[in-house]
Amino acid sequence: MVSQWFNTPEPLTLEGLRGSVLLLHAFQMLCPGCVAHGTPQAEKAHRLFKGAGLKVIGLHTVFEHHAAMTPIALDAYIHEYRLTMPIGVDQAGENTLLPVTMGRYHMRGTPTHILIGRDGRILHHGFGQEEDMALGARIAAALERK
Repeated sequence: MVSQWFNTPEPLTLEGLRGSVLLLHAFQMLCPGCVAHGTPQAEKAHRLFKGAGLKVIGLHTVFEHHAAMTPIALDAYIHEYRLTMPIGVDQAGENTLLPVTMGRYHMRGTPTHILIGRDGRILHHGFGQEEDMALGARIAAALERK
């Protein structure tokens, strides 16, 4: 569940994205692995595969340092890093520090990439730094499936 969207004129839904291959990139703007590798990698996938049927969505999922990672700070981060992919802010969980989507998808931390096929099934659930070639190959294989 997303509480706020950036880089999209309308809120996105999984239902509305069905039929496309989806790469969900969960990140935190203060996560070194996200800043150095994961988020630039997701943005690159967004730009390279845009016309091929891949939709890349960033998910800012804050499970620590809540006071520092506000939507206002995220807006500045998006601008500074020139991110163009749609980015949603994961809704805060009730009675827990774990955000809603992070919990529902059983994410262990950030960065996390979840590749979802055209039929809505999860094809890959990766945590931590993934090699560009490996992620690209997974995306290509998912796009080949009909």
